[in-house]
Amino acid sequence: MVKFVLASAVLCCALSFAVANSCANPDVKTNFYSTTDATIVSQIGFVTEFTLKCSNAGAEKQPLFAEVLGKLAPAVRVGDNKYQVSWNEEIKKVSSGSYTVRLFDEESYAAVRKAQRAGEDIQSVKPLTTVTVSFPGAYKGPWVNSEILATGLVGFVAYVAFTTRSKLMS
Repeated sequence: MVKFVLASAVLCCALSFAVANSCANPDVKTNFYSTTDATIVSQIGFVTEFTLKCSNAGAEKQPLFAEVLGKLAPAVRVGDNKYQVSWNEEIKKVSSGSYTVRLFDEESYAAVRKAQRAGEDIQSVKPLTTVTVSFPGAYKGPWVNSEILATGLVGFVAYVAFTTRSKLMS
């Protein structure tokens, strides 16, 4: 009986620590950076840096994980309550608009991994919080390349020169 009470007390303390360590009422402030010139790169880089504040003290120091476009990645801690998530996408797949970054604590991340193993949709798992970032797009170069414009201009000048010459010769 004493072992049962002792085991129950240890389990209760462990569960209360886990619940107390979970972030309550997360408040997130974000900064977003991305590649702006896509003329010489094959992929666009995205970086979102965010500050997490919880109503319960000390819960901000927990490891976080992020899901963007169906891909999972760890959120890297870069300072007090500051995290960073980065990802790359091919230029052909990227469009301007909003991207949703879903953030998970260890418990909800375990539920995501379990859903993946079971072949279920990970969107059904409730995240700790969600961050939406706005991507304005990247410059992909001019509509008409300068080489094509120069070739057309040379062709036009040659046409005018030959037609003027033929009129003068006749």
